[in-house]
Amino acid sequence: MKRFYGRVRELVLLKKMERQSRTSATFTLLMGRRGIGKTELARQIMKQSDMSCYLFTTKIAEPVLASMWQESLLSDLGLRISGRIDNLKDLFNEIFVFSLDNHFTLVIDEFQDLQKINEAFFSDLQNLWDNYKNNSKLNLIVSGSIFSMMVKIFEDSKEPLFGRSTAKLVLKPFPPSTIKEIFEDYYPDYSNEDLLCLYMLTGGVPRYLSLLLDGGAYTKEEMIKAATEPYSPFLSDTKDILVSEIGKDYTIYFSILGLIAEGFTTQSEIDSVIKKNTGAYIEKLENLFCVIRKNKPLFAPKESRRAHWEIIDANMRFYFRFVYPNQNLIELEQFDRLRDIVNRDYNTFTGKTLEMYFTELLKEKGGFSMLGPWWDSKGQNEIDIVSIDSFEKSCTLYEVKRNKAKYNSEKLAYKTEIFKKNIPGFRTELIGLSIEDM
Repeated sequence: MKRFYGRVRELVLLKKMERQSRTSATFTLLMGRRGIGKTELARQIMKQSDMSCYLFTTKIAEPVLASMWQESLLSDLGLRISGRIDNLKDLFNEIFVFSLDNHFTLVIDEFQDLQKINEAFFSDLQNLWDNYKNNSKLNLIVSGSIFSMMVKIFEDSKEPLFGRSTAKLVLKPFPPSTIKEIFEDYYPDYSNEDLLCLYMLTGGVPRYLSLLLDGGAYTKEEMIKAATEPYSPFLSDTKDILVSEIGKDYTIYFSILGLIAEGFTTQSEIDSVIKKNTGAYIEKLENLFCVIRKNKPLFAPKESRRAHWEIIDANMRFYFRFVYPNQNLIELEQFDRLRDIVNRDYNTFTGKTLEMYFTELLKEKGGFSMLGPWWDSKGQNEIDIVSIDSFEKSCTLYEVKRNKAKYNSEKLAYKTEIFKKNIPGFRTELIGLSIEDM
């Protein structure tokens, strides 16, 4: 990308950890899906450190990795070790000894893969950390793209590194304001349709924004073409990312995600197609892999079964709606045909995408205590977005339509009366949102 964007709060925290590490060691977790910008964020802090070193965890034999890292530490930090070290425990002992007299930032990328290289390493690191942290001047940042593994390593009470981190950052995709800022830098003449397509394909993930914009795909037509070309990461990344999280037994999980993207959003609908109870799979997709979320009408009790599932990530939603069910076209290299399907269903599909965009936009603006959809006990009279201010006892009800001409104020007013009967005591304001309001 042209420059470093966003991440203001994250940089503030990382700078705080960098300052704190000058008197006692800090251990920061940097977590998030592949392509979310973890490495670039860490590099911003490395630039501000007296000394810094970046180590990438390559899945190779431990003696080879230790040797490679030893060379990087010598080159970047001047850490001179007598002889060749062939194991990570001894290497990190040297790092901690060096940090007693030297302040520096050490970034370890794909940290979770160290467990595959040496199962005992996390226990070794725990002992080293506990022994040296109070006198060390190490600013340690470890980053991982396999979210479920990173959570297990640091948040499972049975794991050796449980409770050892000083700070944790979970990177999210860029919000709408940052997406617009980036797009403006590349293509000031973009239309709102172009912006919606950019959001549909990237969901604000920096890697995908860079792929499209650095590649010169600025318009809706150019973006869809770039996303559906041979060897496009948009055709393979989601599968690779989720297989690394879920494992090789991913078939049922992918089937569930494909159904949700197609519009089968309740468990009963999903079960009826797959012909089995999918509750355990859905629970893992929500809580372990963090790929889907449960949408309930506002004010619904916690035990309510009135839930609809949705894929959190707009880019993954695109994949499971258009790429996953059309693998045969990709294998047959019928990319034009795949593009035709995307264009044919684009308007219908992006209706929900527009709702997701406005929900994120409202989150940025704030000023509410609750935000989400609402529908009645019969699953009818749905209101796309409701913003509640419990302190002021006021709420705003939003109806989202791609085409402004299709906004029906009378219909929204009717649904509002149903809402007020079910949720009394709030002053209400009704607003129609369309693609023109992006």
